Amino acid sequence: MFDLTGKVALVTGAGSGIGRAIAERFAKAGAQVQVADIAEAGGRETVALITAAGGRAEFSPLDVGDEAAVAALAARVGPLDLLVNNAGIGHVGTILQTAGIDLDRLYRVNVRGVFNVTRACLPAMLARRRGCVINLASIGGIIAVRDRFAYVTTKFAVVGMTKQLALDHSADGVRFNCICPGRVETPFVQARLKEYPDPAQAYRDMSATQLIGRMGRPEEIAAAAHYLASDEAALVTGAALMADGGWSVGK
Repeated sequence: MFDLTGKVALVTGAGSGIGRAIAERFAKAGAQVQVADIAEAGGRETVALITAAGGRAEFSPLDVGDEAAVAALAARVGPLDLLVNNAGIGHVGTILQTAGIDLDRLYRVNVRGVFNVTRACLPAMLARRRGCVINLASIGGIIAVRDRFAYVTTKFAVVGMTKQLALDHSADGVRFNCICPGRVETPFVQARLKEYPDPAQAYRDMSATQLIGRMGRPEEIAAAAHYLASDEAALVTGAALMADGGWSVGK
């Protein structure tokens, strides 16, 4: 396992799903993890899971869209070695099924949230000339996905932001990469499946979009984040790592 001993990490949206899996994996590898989430119960549960396994973690309630709250958290936790901008939300619909308020809601979390947290935490990384920022984008940041107008719009922005950050600051000792998952069986997806008339068929249909014939697991995305966070990935910056089960290959 890639060693993260002595590293301090902040993972947003770590109260469940992919964010929780990343926080747990980083802690298992030796990092001290700041678990941030707007959902306090989930965030504290993540901390409990980490500490029960012998790791070190602390919970901080955080709305990534609140710039002042983000700045206060960054000042409190101090310099970071690793930042994972995982917090994100979705919306189903074409442009005609997407109200302005829907687009604003996704933009506030998926784009402005990444901006807020990175902007608050980056100066300390630059001052020490070291650090790693990992943004959770999506296959929807690389290719269009039917009926996901607002989500795809914001995730393309995350990929673009990642590449621009890498261009501007990689020479300063900080690496920036993003991960582009396909469908991953998270609590959010499980809840969506229950909305279909035939959840079992919906699960099969969603799985069929990926060449491997199944959805991903949060732990598999965490493994990709672990590699990018490690010193073994020192040559990797500005990358959009596809973790989509081959979905994009068939497009």
